Amino acid sequence: MTTTLLVLTVSLAILGWGFYRARPFGQLGILAWLQSVALVAPWLLFFGLFTLGIYLNLAGVLFLNLASIALYIYLGHRLRTQGRDRPSVRSASAVPDHSNAASDPLLSTNDSAKDPNASAASRLNVAANPPSQPVEAAKIPADDLQAIQTIFGIDTFFITDSVPYQDGAIFKGNLRGEVETTHARLTANLHAKVGDRYRLFLVKGPDERPVVVTLPSTNDPPVTTRSQWGLASVLAVATLATCLESAGLLQGFDLFADLNRVQETLPLGLGIALTLVAHEVGHRVRARRDAIRLSPPFFIPALQIGSFGSIVRFESLLPNRNVLFDIAVAGPLAGGGIAFAMVILGLLLSHQGSLFQIPSEFFQGSILVGTLARVVLGNTLQESLVDVHPLVVMGWAGLVITAINLMPAGQLDGGRIVQAIYGRKIAGRTTIATLIVLGLASLVNPLALYWAVLILFLQRDLERPALNELSEPDDARAALGLLVLFLMAATLLPLTPGLAGRLGIGG
Repeated sequence: MTTTLLVLTVSLAILGWGFYRARPFGQLGILAWLQSVALVAPWLLFFGLFTLGIYLNLAGVLFLNLASIALYIYLGHRLRTQGRDRPSVRSASAVPDHSNAASDPLLSTNDSAKDPNASAASRLNVAANPPSQPVEAAKIPADDLQAIQTIFGIDTFFITDSVPYQDGAIFKGNLRGEVETTHARLTANLHAKVGDRYRLFLVKGPDERPVVVTLPSTNDPPVTTRSQWGLASVLAVATLATCLESAGLLQGFDLFADLNRVQETLPLGLGIALTLVAHEVGHRVRARRDAIRLSPPFFIPALQIGSFGSIVRFESLLPNRNVLFDIAVAGPLAGGGIAFAMVILGLLLSHQGSLFQIPSEFFQGSILVGTLARVVLGNTLQESLVDVHPLVVMGWAGLVITAINLMPAGQLDGGRIVQAIYGRKIAGRTTIATLIVLGLASLVNPLALYWAVLILFLQRDLERPALNELSEPDDARAALGLLVLFLMAATLLPLTPGLAGRLGIGG
């Protein structure tokens, strides 16, 4: 019960924080916040009642979600109506940003950019907080500097000072007009003056005021090398093998010890792999729509559930934080959606004599799966063994893989979602918090320690900032991000034995 109450408390705290952020925007802000509440409220109500021992049937859950969608659409209509009656232009100082101004990094030196094996942290540096020591000489050619200075104007960005920075420069001044429009005009002017040789970043300085940073295009993200493509291919084959091995272990035998039984593992193993493929396709379909290049997926094999997901790098600069969010959330929505559908369909198809017999205590391992199983299977969960359809097992594994990648840390999907919505400062804090939680969880589950080490060495760095780092995603994206993070927690957190006993889960 303590775990469920903790999830509800954290969710309500986040909603309260959202209300605090929405208040300065008046009625428009409150309406946008209510949209977030409309999306999350059904799940909060469902789990809240579940904690009290009151569980809804499947029809009740569907009704709550349909009512939530209808309310969301209604509030969106009100929001658009109100928005037409008010000016849409906001000054840069009015744009809320939760990023740490002193830690807005941009690409670092050419040497690290040319090394595709260098970590993201080694290629990032503080652009918005230039060094206090005097710079010996500007690396940017004088002709280029003069040309770049001409792109600014009193109606876009009125510069008051410029500071050499690496191979480019930082321009301080006053931002005039709306952020997106100004950034687009400055970028077009820069391209007209110096072609494709420089990139223009709009970030916040240490004094919370916008600054413009220009850096050479040679600092763009590196493309994948042949050796990295080879590594990705090897990892993909290894992951397919571990998916099949996991399927064998779930059926009670070791495939690696008896390869002649590979056909028995194909349905379950390929079902687990389907979630991985759907996850990657989701990322790439969205990235292609935004003209963003992605590296090949570097899958992480795992004998326990087939895979821990994959590592994917951006090979293009992101235009804004909306694109970062859209690409990050597309994978979990695709892969997690398929896995969720597998679990629901598998529970509905489960009957006495189904292929798998699972100890009922296993359903205590996930708040989400346990509550869904209690709603669909009812008193069957009070028996020591529960017969379930194979789709339940495949979907459950897919949900765990998706949830692991939604943890709010570094360059995981969850970390990118938090960075896009709340900024770099909050994303850095959630990364540290996630590592601490995983470290504590490793005292009970050694897999948590394995994943913490993996994040610490491969995924802890934040994504490099977007070209327009000032504009925040809209409230609909913020609400969706909150929802997927809530479902991540509900998937990974277990039911306590006491609550599970009250609800009739377990023999």
